[in-house]
Amino acid sequence: SPGDWWTTFAASPDVFAHCLGGFALYRDPNRRLDPVLRELGQTRAGWLRQSNFVYSQHRKSCRGLGMTEDKIDAIATWEISELFSPAERAVLAYTDGLVGDHGRVPDAVFAQLRAHLDDEQIVEFTYICAWYAMHADISKALRLAWDDVDDPIREIDGGPGAADVIEPGPGGG
Repeated sequence: SPGDWWTTFAASPDVFAHCLGGFALYRDPNRRLDPVLRELGQTRAGWLRQSNFVYSQHRKSCRGLGMTEDKIDAIATWEISELFSPAERAVLAYTDGLVGDHGRVPDAVFAQLRAHLDDEQIVEFTYICAWYAMHADISKALRLAWDDVDDPIREIDGGPGAADVIEPGPGGG
């Protein structure tokens, strides 16, 4: 990556230290959470929050854990993929509720998660995924690394002859 994440976060030494502590926490070999499940959640969080930086970095981490390219590609469309185990599907569904639906996790999804993870693992997974949703948002807001992109949502010129104002049709719509 361009490297400006590090210099930007270093502008606040306390925030930078907190982030470094977080990296050490989730990479600690004493974590009970399977790193593959963790990376599925982090990668999906990047996808859901539309952060090129988080998504790209954690695709690389998935690869480093031995995940196949097909499986990494399928994270974006996991719901229709047959490449994921029941435990992986449970953490991906949970990530969708946690990150994509801002914490709104259906009871049935949580029950599936609980069938595969114990309380400590659920707290670890929840904390790490929510933390990476935050990192995705920060990277986009501050336009860091691969998130230094113009907003893709804008008015599109309709071309010659396009009306400046769309008149309502019959019935007002």
